[in-house]
Amino acid sequence: MIRLVVVGSVAYDAIETPYGTRDRALGGSASYFSYAASFFTKVGLVGIVGKDFDNHLLDPHVARGIDLTGLVRDEKRDSFFWRGRYEGDMNSAQTLEVRLNVLGDFKPQLPASYRSAPFLFLANSHPASQASALSQMKGKVFSCADSMNLWISNELGALRELLRRVDGFFCNDGEARMLSGNANLIYSGRRIMELGPRFITMKKGEHGAILFSHDGLVGIPGFPVEKVVDPTGAGDSFAGGFMGSLARSGKSDLPALKDALVDGTAMASFAVEGFGLERFYTLTEKDIEERRSRIIEYMPGAR
Repeated sequence: MIRLVVVGSVAYDAIETPYGTRDRALGGSASYFSYAASFFTKVGLVGIVGKDFDNHLLDPHVARGIDLTGLVRDEKRDSFFWRGRYEGDMNSAQTLEVRLNVLGDFKPQLPASYRSAPFLFLANSHPASQASALSQMKGKVFSCADSMNLWISNELGALRELLRRVDGFFCNDGEARMLSGNANLIYSGRRIMELGPRFITMKKGEHGAILFSHDGLVGIPGFPVEKVVDPTGAGDSFAGGFMGSLARSGKSDLPALKDALVDGTAMASFAVEGFGLERFYTLTEKDIEERRSRIIEYMPGAR
């Protein structure tokens, strides 16, 4: 049974970092999220690819048991494409090219087998599209959403409406400041909480994350990765580990959220160790458990 559904993008990425390049590698929020989450629970993916997409790129996802019934193919247009470059400390990408292609007017349709899943993640997209996907779920669903500065600037009303409907919201520190209109992150987190979500996970890149909830505030440091090869997809991998952890436990109280922070941080730390999803393809359950243990050592009180 599918316990967690992700609605997001499946893309081709062209990546440049100080450690090399990759051209037309598998990318997209749903690709990273679903693979990271698959180590914790059964995942269903909703997305779209174009006529140029090589289906074999998703063979590792199939091998992990990720359900792709919700992935549709447009035989007339090409797939979403992103080209980016990382330099210096690699904390942010320089976007060189974006082609929305099939993603530009994508209207997600959830398969019937997905609509009763108890957990839903709405990856970064137009908030009206996210709201449409949420409306297709049946029964009680624990839902979370991600967003970006574009929607905060141009679709604030629709984003605010979505925030009234979801249980959790994921954002980075810059987006939190933008949404709250205040530079202080603690104030920003509490201000966003007033918009409706039960909790907020504020991502701070290599500096970790902060969880805001009605039961308290929890901070977690980033795992000290010795060699960051490619930061692409780290945030989506964090979300995948986080939501996968909740779906596995079936809980969403503060102890479960703390555990999810640890699992999300672990998955994000693996994502940056290779280009694209390459590091995930060699990842084992033992690797994850060892890293979780090390993160918990850095975070007394996580358990």
